[in-house]
Amino acid sequence: MTMTLAMLMWDPLYFLFVGPAMLLALWAQWRVKSAYHAALEVPCRSGFSGAETAHMILESAGIKGVRVEMVDGMLSDHYDSRAKVLRLSPDVYHGHSLASMGIAAHEAGHAIQDKEGYAPLVIRNGIVPLASVGSNLSILILMAGFVLNLAGLVWVGIGLFSTVVVFQLINLPVEFDASARAKRLLLGGSIVAQDEAPVVRNVLRAAAWTYVAATLTAVLTLAYYIFRATERRN
Repeated sequence: MTMTLAMLMWDPLYFLFVGPAMLLALWAQWRVKSAYHAALEVPCRSGFSGAETAHMILESAGIKGVRVEMVDGMLSDHYDSRAKVLRLSPDVYHGHSLASMGIAAHEAGHAIQDKEGYAPLVIRNGIVPLASVGSNLSILILMAGFVLNLAGLVWVGIGLFSTVVVFQLINLPVEFDASARAKRLLLGGSIVAQDEAPVVRNVLRAAAWTYVAATLTAVLTLAYYIFRATERRN
């Protein structure tokens, strides 16, 4: 039986495979926004902004040549290793809350990883182009393979989508390590007091769940594609 495009998109088995990860992703998004907004209401006693926090951490790590800039969007914070720019959203850049400091420290942690040549980050950055191509092309190739009943094309699509899974699996230790560094840097540098640490940890822990959900979604989606391809072959 040839699987049509509509059947693939609305296949109940897909939601059986990926449904748990999708629910986890929704919960993770709610959790991170809830923790972030709660921490925004808690000013840090040191009075530093997110941008100042990032600058202090970079300076203490002996990192020169990394700019700290503001970027539009909410929770759009990221470190660009190619441009050597640490970009912070407006609330984080200007904010004096524990949420702002925690997120700024997390992104500064990525800059330190970059300086030290942290292996998972190097590998992750190396496969970004391949994972980007895999993400964009794999679904189209898979759909064409299923619609045209071409098993070889389906497996090519699965191979391309596998690069997305590999990227997500490597991304987990990168993000967890950056959060661990952020906590150590904030406390070790006396930027955040011991009694303020639980609020920062709550924000970083909530953010970690979004990476877990993204990885689980990718893994279960790959498992679904492999199951369907194997089922058709049998």
